Amino acid sequence: MDRYEKAVMHLKQRMEDKSLRAVDRINLLNETMKDFLDTAAAQKDGVMLTRVKSLLYEHGLLSQCVTLLTLGPQKLQSKWSAVVTLGSLTSSCCVGLVIGELSETFHELFLPSVIDGLLSLASHLARRTDCVSLFKKVMESVGLLLQAHVQLSMHVLSSSHYELIQGYDDDALLLICVQMWIHSCTASSDFLTSLSDDAIPLLLNEAVGQLAVTADAAVGGASVRLLLHMAKQLPLQPFLSKFKGLDSLLDKDWRGRGFDLEVDQLISLIQSWESTPSVDRVRAACVIQAAWKSYLTRRRVKSLRRMVLILQRCFRARKRKLQQQENAQRQQEELNFQVCLQRQQARRKFHQKQRELLQLLPADQVLPYLQECEVLAAVVIQSAWRGFLARRRVDSLRPAVKMEHAQQHAARTLQKAVRRFLEKRCAAKVLASEFCWIGQTGLTASRRAVLKRQVEEYISLHPSSGVSREQCEQLHVDVQWRLEALLRQAVRQKMVEHKVASLLAHTHTQLDLLKDAPPLSAVSATDIKSFLCPSGTVASRARDAHNSRLQANRLPWWRTLGETCEGLIPKEDLDQEGVDSS
Repeated sequence: MDRYEKAVMHLKQRMEDKSLRAVDRINLLNETMKDFLDTAAAQKDGVMLTRVKSLLYEHGLLSQCVTLLTLGPQKLQSKWSAVVTLGSLTSSCCVGLVIGELSETFHELFLPSVIDGLLSLASHLARRTDCVSLFKKVMESVGLLLQAHVQLSMHVLSSSHYELIQGYDDDALLLICVQMWIHSCTASSDFLTSLSDDAIPLLLNEAVGQLAVTADAAVGGASVRLLLHMAKQLPLQPFLSKFKGLDSLLDKDWRGRGFDLEVDQLISLIQSWESTPSVDRVRAACVIQAAWKSYLTRRRVKSLRRMVLILQRCFRARKRKLQQQENAQRQQEELNFQVCLQRQQARRKFHQKQRELLQLLPADQVLPYLQECEVLAAVVIQSAWRGFLARRRVDSLRPAVKMEHAQQHAARTLQKAVRRFLEKRCAAKVLASEFCWIGQTGLTASRRAVLKRQVEEYISLHPSSGVSREQCEQLHVDVQWRLEALLRQAVRQKMVEHKVASLLAHTHTQLDLLKDAPPLSAVSATDIKSFLCPSGTVASRARDAHNSRLQANRLPWWRTLGETCEGLIPKEDLDQEGVDSS
């Protein structure tokens, strides 16, 4: 066992580790296989390179590469560059590979699976606009396989992935596909001659279809060059005769695009072959129509088969679900039957035991015992019935009870707030009416004498070192005088405020008279008297105020609660009272 075989065996053991993710497997294969191929290619004879490729195929590593190529985008995690590299290495390993006894399996099974994996990868890349260069590398790998194994051309042209790529409306992708076929034709002189009779019409249909569908000059030029290569190496007369009007299409749409020489050559070849009679043309049209209708039928049958499979899958799933539901229902019914049976058996045993106990009792005690059992049973039945009636009555009365409780709670809250408000207002009135007299009130003469004696004893025991008694008396007199002056100033201030309020009221009254005054042209002696004496306006204002006060007194107390609170108490006190009541 040489070092290459040992290295391949070691790589196989590492690939068998199930903890590796798909991306890690791809990176491991890229690094290891590239080292193997580069080291073996460094030798001049090329025998070692062939041996390395054979070892990779025999140990199943190339099959694992094909499996990784067919994974979906979610498992690949958008590592497209690494997957494209793996596809290039796989295609290069399939070229120049020497197979012994398993040659038939290699050509009929393995190589088509490689082509399917590469085309599946290309179809995923064709959906992404930023992966055109990677798509080109994949198609180059496909072209490399086609050059080495011409029999794969039919498999490529009939592949569903290749048809999906042709369905994308992207000129860059179509150009890459046509260039792949041109490169395959030019790289190998016997490529076109080795094509099967079924592959030639498909390749010809693709080239002519690109000329009829696309408007890109690069794609059209590549399609014309491909047709010229095929016309020079293959007898295309029976095939091109089916495309009636191809010369006029080339002359009308593809002249003046930069490849007029190739267009003229292809038109001359087509016109030299168009010498068949009209019967042959009709027959050719019938063949084309039959081929097209058969293609549509096959496609419809394929889609129908897929829809039938989906329908069968849904039907089986629904049938399985219904069967599971029936089984669950049957099990539940059986369980309920078993429970009822066990209860019935227990009840029967209980009654049997009661009969046995009754047989043991004396004859004169049987009747009282049965009566006692009937009384107990009646009590149980009555209690159950009364409980049912009570619960139903409570359920029917529950909304009214809840509403009554809510009303009682709201009334208690309002009463609590009103009482607190009234207490605070009374306390404020009492504090405003009292004077700040110095000394304690409510003391009797004996209690005052005792307190005075205690104060004198404390002063005698703790004489003041800073202020004498005469200074304290003088300070007391000074404080009394200052307090009296402060009270007089407060009274004067109150009188001034009252006078200002009277002047403002008088001013507002005069303003009201001026607003309602008639024009000078219509003034009368009565109006002049009303302006000289505002007693009428004052009397009307007093009458309105008296009427509003009477109306307010007739209202319930809770209607005037908000106005009273706003007029007498600050808003911060109201908020604090609401918090306390809650």
